[in-house]
Amino acid sequence: HSIKWGMAHRVVIIGGGFGGLYAAKALGRADVSITLLDQRNFHLFQPLLYQVATGELSPGDVAFPLRAVLSNQRNTRVLLARAMDLDPSARRVILKDGSFLEYDSLIVATGAKNHYFGNDHWSEFAPGLKSLEDATRMRHRILYAFEAAEKEPDGDKRRAWLTFVVVGAGPTGVELAGALGEIANDTLKGDFRAIRPEEARILLLDGSPRVLTPFDPGLSAKAEESLIRLGVRTLLNVKVTGVDGYGVTVHGQQGEQYIAARTVLWAAGVTAADFTQSLSQRTHVPLDRGGRVKVDERCNVPGYPEIYVIGDASVLNDVNGKPLPGVAPTAMQQGSYAAKSIKKRLRGEPVPPFRYLDKGNLAVIGRARAVAQFAGPLRFSGIIAWLLWLFVHLMYLVTFQNRLIVFIRWAFNYITYNRGARLITGEPERVEESESEKHRHAQVPVA
Repeated sequence: HSIKWGMAHRVVIIGGGFGGLYAAKALGRADVSITLLDQRNFHLFQPLLYQVATGELSPGDVAFPLRAVLSNQRNTRVLLARAMDLDPSARRVILKDGSFLEYDSLIVATGAKNHYFGNDHWSEFAPGLKSLEDATRMRHRILYAFEAAEKEPDGDKRRAWLTFVVVGAGPTGVELAGALGEIANDTLKGDFRAIRPEEARILLLDGSPRVLTPFDPGLSAKAEESLIRLGVRTLLNVKVTGVDGYGVTVHGQQGEQYIAARTVLWAAGVTAADFTQSLSQRTHVPLDRGGRVKVDERCNVPGYPEIYVIGDASVLNDVNGKPLPGVAPTAMQQGSYAAKSIKKRLRGEPVPPFRYLDKGNLAVIGRARAVAQFAGPLRFSGIIAWLLWLFVHLMYLVTFQNRLIVFIRWAFNYITYNRGARLITGEPERVEESESEKHRHAQVPVA
């Protein structure tokens, strides 16, 4: 059956992330009927998800009900639903329950999911960070590791519990590793009796020769120096070839080595959500290796000017021929552009190509430690970059209430070194070790 809404030009937006939400808000006063559908009833502020995983923020601090955000838009409704397929000839989106939505314009903003490069079974042992469930699962792993080490009498097993491996040295990996360093050196200091949390080993792995490869090499070096001060050690130019419940296998210049670590966190890559596969099959549009739709210069599926694909679901080159970065500002700008494009077409006006405005890159390593890179020669590190990071992320939060709450939590955490959301939820981790695993504890030396 058809789910009908409104009599005006029908705009269906799939996904309530940055791209979808910004598109919906930009169409709030247009003479259109908007249906925003998502399988969650909230918008998730993913750039701060790592702070949920490390206990600095609570899930409610980074998630906002979509209905509340869009409640003042009379031309907009929100559906809790999952898009499964597409019929472009009939202009219909097929939902999981078999019903469908008819559209005149479609905006696909389905985002991305964790990517394990063909080794999806690694997700059981190395959680990624793309959802609230991922964040709480990761928080469980991190905090439980210290609890397990506290009651472990065997020295080798205790060291394995106190070894944390972060795979991927991009912004998410660097932020995670830095937060782990602060937890071990500051937050949990003095809380245990049998262990010293500050003796935890935190390893950051990547196949690149440096951390934060999108940044200037000088800023990458400063970021690595900040990580070292927090007790984080980097293992670069290595490839992860195996992950299990007891550690990771890596291959580098010294050959293959096994790192005994009971906590492995994944920040090595993402791939487009599954809906792009259906979109590709129905429209014959090619996908890149990350499953992203290759859109034209107007963010449209070639041959289908009524279908826009934006954010992490799409790939589009900039004026220099390089793919646009998969970051929140890209999705925001494309969402606003898609909305303006629809309004121009309804007025019969020409639609200019999309032009991305590069607002720079920011990455935080810890308290008063960050790096910032903007267009041109502007480069910052240390407390100035950290303050810029704080301001930008506060402004990007959707509601004033969340901005105020997060600001207060950050201020309190900065003064007290405390992380108030240090809750272990879910099922307890498996502590027992099989006989076959007892001999797999060769430690990788860290200088």
